[in-house]
Amino acid sequence: MTTYETPGCAYCPGTVRACRQGEAEARGPGFCPSKVDAEGIADAADYRHDPFIERVAQVSAVVESEGYCKWTRVEEICQFAKRMDFRRVGIATCISFVDLSRVFSAILESHGLEVASVACKNGGVPKEDIGLKDEEKIRPGTFEAICNPISQAELLNRAGCELNVIVGLCVGHDSLFSRHSQGLVTTLVTKDRVLAHNPVGALQLADTYYSRVWGSSKPEKLPTKPVEGRKRA
Repeated sequence: MTTYETPGCAYCPGTVRACRQGEAEARGPGFCPSKVDAEGIADAADYRHDPFIERVAQVSAVVESEGYCKWTRVEEICQFAKRMDFRRVGIATCISFVDLSRVFSAILESHGLEVASVACKNGGVPKEDIGLKDEEKIRPGTFEAICNPISQAELLNRAGCELNVIVGLCVGHDSLFSRHSQGLVTTLVTKDRVLAHNPVGALQLADTYYSRVWGSSKPEKLPTKPVEGRKRA
């Protein structure tokens, strides 16, 4: 019998999804987290050891329930912030989204929230300062400022933001922002310039219009279990 070393929830058949019914141990496949790392689940399940974490988990679940298929994500963020009794919300925006962030900021303020916002190019730091060569710029031969997510996080930290919302930060820059943010982080917009900021489209059309997303080891058909190399005999 084959057992797996790491969780592989991405391969769980649609007819199973046993954790939804609390039946993971009985019906979960071999790569189910309940089978490969039950201890990890147990260690992470104690939401009640910290009152703040417990509150975040509770409010998140209530917002999900009350707004299910009714509220937009903008509304969910507003409701979450208010129900958490947060006073100040930060917006970490791509400079290309400043106009939309202005609307979002006004919406948050209309709900009685204070808002601070910082664009990614703040500081005007040239890309040469992080070691980029001219030919590595989008437009060689011109001044280009780096995206500055660590500064975005620091400025919003200094502004006392309890919840920070990412609006269109680039891949990697959003990661640095999340790592350095002292407040909770959520995302309103995920940047995808090709797909009008709807990155899930690349997954939905992976076998047709966007087949280029596949690497050189594309399977003949989508696997229904973790790939070889993630299991042990």
